[in-house]
Amino acid sequence: MIDWLTVARAVHVVAIVHWIGGLLFVTLVVLPSLLETEAPRRLTLFDALERRFATQARVSTLVAGLSGFYMLYSYELWGRVADPRFWWLDAMIGLWAVFTTVLFVAEPLFLHAWFDARARRDPDGAFRVVLRGHRVLSLVAVVTVLGAVGGAHGLF
Repeated sequence: MIDWLTVARAVHVVAIVHWIGGLLFVTLVVLPSLLETEAPRRLTLFDALERRFATQARVSTLVAGLSGFYMLYSYELWGRVADPRFWWLDAMIGLWAVFTTVLFVAEPLFLHAWFDARARRDPDGAFRVVLRGHRVLSLVAVVTVLGAVGGAHGLF
């Protein structure tokens, strides 16, 4: 018999590794490398790379959300969401909510248009905003992952 909770946990971890690992790769490798490229080419490359990864990140965040909420429901852990000792659980849900909102709502509805307009006026400034945003989200993601792994194993 298949243990669906074990499957959900494994799928959840793979989705998180892809999503957060991709975010860190973009933040720590791709974006800094693009700084060495001239502004018009930089923006073209960034747009092509970001759009390709955004599709993958949408799948990963969707899978992470479905598996995560399935585990919350199945393990009957909803009460922990309100307990400050399980802050990392709130951090996971919050981080997921931010990324889901950005990937499924903000980017398609207005973020791409805003970035394109800003990049036409000030390509370097637009790129700095993107880099800063990715750095902030990466830091929050790393703290969340550390908290989640430590919390799930009794550190907190």
